[in-house]
Amino acid sequence: MLLGLLAFACLTPRLPAQAPDGPAAPPPLAIVDGQPITEDELSAADQAQLQRMAVQVYAVKMRAMHGVLDQKLVEAEAKKKGVTPDDLFKTEVLAKVPEPTEEAIRANYESRPELKSHPYDEVKDKIREGLKGVAIQNQRGIYVKNLMQEAINNGELELLIFPPKVEAAADPARLRGDPKAPVTIVEFSDFSCPFCRRAEATMAEILARYPGKVNLSYRDFPLAELHPHAELAAEASRCAGEQGKYWEYHDLLFAAPDKQDRDGLVADARALNLNAEQFDACLASGRAKQLVDKDMQLGTREGMLATPGFFINGTFVSGAQPAATFEQIIDQALSAPGKKAQPTQ
Repeated sequence: MLLGLLAFACLTPRLPAQAPDGPAAPPPLAIVDGQPITEDELSAADQAQLQRMAVQVYAVKMRAMHGVLDQKLVEAEAKKKGVTPDDLFKTEVLAKVPEPTEEAIRANYESRPELKSHPYDEVKDKIREGLKGVAIQNQRGIYVKNLMQEAINNGELELLIFPPKVEAAADPARLRGDPKAPVTIVEFSDFSCPFCRRAEATMAEILARYPGKVNLSYRDFPLAELHPHAELAAEASRCAGEQGKYWEYHDLLFAAPDKQDRDGLVADARALNLNAEQFDACLASGRAKQLVDKDMQLGTREGMLATPGFFINGTFVSGAQPAATFEQIIDQALSAPGKKAQPTQ
């Protein structure tokens, strides 16, 4: 699962697990002359490795649990309706999946170079079968997810395993959505990263879907070794923020990733009617670089592996995952007792 997540991220060369209701002091690893040695004293590299292992353990537990839980949810629903699980599957999944259209089959064929050596008529039935199979799996996932959410809401299901959490602080100066929303997404991102650009559309979708319930805080994590202009772009966004145009400038950077050299950054500032002298002075002063470096240090301390990386009330998500991945964590956070937004700094 973790390896799959990395396919949605720009890679780069995470803290001990916490209880679901907030951070808890981990037990000491040793006591020397009455003084405890804690995980906080371990090197950043060791802490990051421990966090990666904790994420992997959680992923294996979740996958194994769902193998049992999903079937039990379906069996319980079938019992309620007085039908067999197979009949329930036919009515709630198979009946709701249409046959792939000829246009969809043709488009799939055209997008797969490995099929071009075969005539379309020879492989179209196999493509149709594959598309139908994917659609069935997606519909089954949606149906089981709804069963699980309903069971949680009705008090029939209580999840007792939780992903590792990190108290990733939001930046109140770069916050989209209601500051008092109970769920905060802290995003570490890179303006030049193609996966980060893809994730921006997902974040816009999430904010629109959860008005007043979710907010988004942006943090800089430019991967200069991969994207030569990313660090200066991040600094420029901070300088735009000094003039009250942070998010407008942020959106321009993601809209034009090929124009992030200094001339392009100045052109974006001009497009937003920023004070040119103040903008240039900000870039030259180095104060924006200090702010970006602070975000980099924060992300490194929290074990960032790639961009984009997200902390949803402390729950880590790596890469440009589909909206459904975020929705599942958000829904769980909103249904949890004592839900609250993350601290800001």
